Amino acid sequence: MTKGISYGQLMHKALRQLIRDVLAQVANEGLPGDHHFYITFDTRHPGVDMAASLKERYPEEMTIVMQDWFTDLAVMKDRFTVTLNFGNVPEPIVIPFEAIKTFVDPSVEFGLRFDAHEETGEESEPDGDDDLPPEPDTPGQPSEPERRGEAEIVSLDKFRKQ
Repeated sequence: MTKGISYGQLMHKALRQLIRDVLAQVANEGLPGDHHFYITFDTRHPGVDMAASLKERYPEEMTIVMQDWFTDLAVMKDRFTVTLNFGNVPEPIVIPFEAIKTFVDPSVEFGLRFDAHEETGEESEPDGDDDLPPEPDTPGQPSEPERRGEAEIVSLDKFRKQ
């Protein structure tokens, strides 16, 4: 018998597929318009391959920028490779999709963050008090109404710039 449906892990899997699809499109067609990416990844993750000097400089995590100068972008099922310019020295990097912590395209105000507890398969247990969403972190943001047993469908248009 299973413990339940791991929505967090399923969502992360789908979002990593989205990143894979975006990078595959860029590999085939180049970056359109003003699009560019900031990708933060765990340099300790198995399968990350980069120059020893870079690993020494970024022992835990690194953020790369894919904008003006990058080459040899290739996308595989579980990872991508790209050559970036570090101080006028081209350096190839291999990044497994599972190593990605954040993916941001500031040109369209799009970003994804992957939480560590979702990656390890650890599910946070409810504390038993309630199943309400946490209070918002942003001051002045209204709280979610108290709801139990029903879902709210929210259109993404609500969050798009007008």
